[in-house]
Amino acid sequence: MTELLSPDTAMGAVTLRVADLDTMTAYYRDGVTLSVLAAEGSRVILGRDATPIVILEHAPELRHASPHDAGLFHTAILFDSEETLAAAVYSVATRAPGTFTGSADHLVSKAFYFTDPEGNGVELYWDRDRTQWSWAHGQVEMGTLYLDPNDFLGENLSERAAASVDAADGSRLGSATVGHVHLSVGDVASAREFYVNRLGFETTAALGDQALFVSAGGYHHHMAMNTWNSRGAGRRQLALGLGQVEIRVPNADDLGELSERMRHYGIEARDDGRSVTFDDPWSNAVRAVAGTAA
Repeated sequence: MTELLSPDTAMGAVTLRVADLDTMTAYYRDGVTLSVLAAEGSRVILGRDATPIVILEHAPELRHASPHDAGLFHTAILFDSEETLAAAVYSVATRAPGTFTGSADHLVSKAFYFTDPEGNGVELYWDRDRTQWSWAHGQVEMGTLYLDPNDFLGENLSERAAASVDAADGSRLGSATVGHVHLSVGDVASAREFYVNRLGFETTAALGDQALFVSAGGYHHHMAMNTWNSRGAGRRQLALGLGQVEIRVPNADDLGELSERMRHYGIEARDDGRSVTFDDPWSNAVRAVAGTAA
């Protein structure tokens, strides 16, 4: 039985349960510059081109979770160029200026952080080329260096990018995907046991018992888990916020191996032949799909 996820594994769309579907749709469409790919009843799918990035599910009957509960720390949206990232940052700054929470140069990437109208974390980022990443003893070097957002926009926001945002047409500039998903969890040891030893990611960085970064195929991280706000948290109750994380493996054989591995470790998995869905130790739902199945 293969113990590691395929090196071509990537992240898929993040599903959020939301109280105000219109407001949240407007934030991700008009602010983050995603396009509405589909909208039917209580569900809106937003993304770039044909790639879903955020799926909003209307659930007004639910309440917000405590900030100390396990769940989503942030959805990290990866842009294909600094120009495309600058357009998105400029767009959010223009249309939802109160949602910006910070920025940083992480050595492997440049990132800007926001909180959406219902308190879900959002990271917008761009990766440096992999040849510029530094590795030592199997760990990637990541830091948190100061990144001035105004300087970044001054250097990278082209007239073309600014015009596309001002015309509410930012979604036509460049491409974007879910680069990684960062979770709040109760403890790092359990996260490592589940996401590395069982699910099959590899550890790429760790901050003691505070945070863990994992990936497939030598990416800096496809997922991260931290205890900064949620140390000691138990299983989640049904609430607004994170509904599901999606992992995309290359093909049906990879999906079958993952399903078999979950069963081997006694993890209850729902396998419908097209996807395998299971819960992590904090009841965060994870759905694995093959190829571009959505």
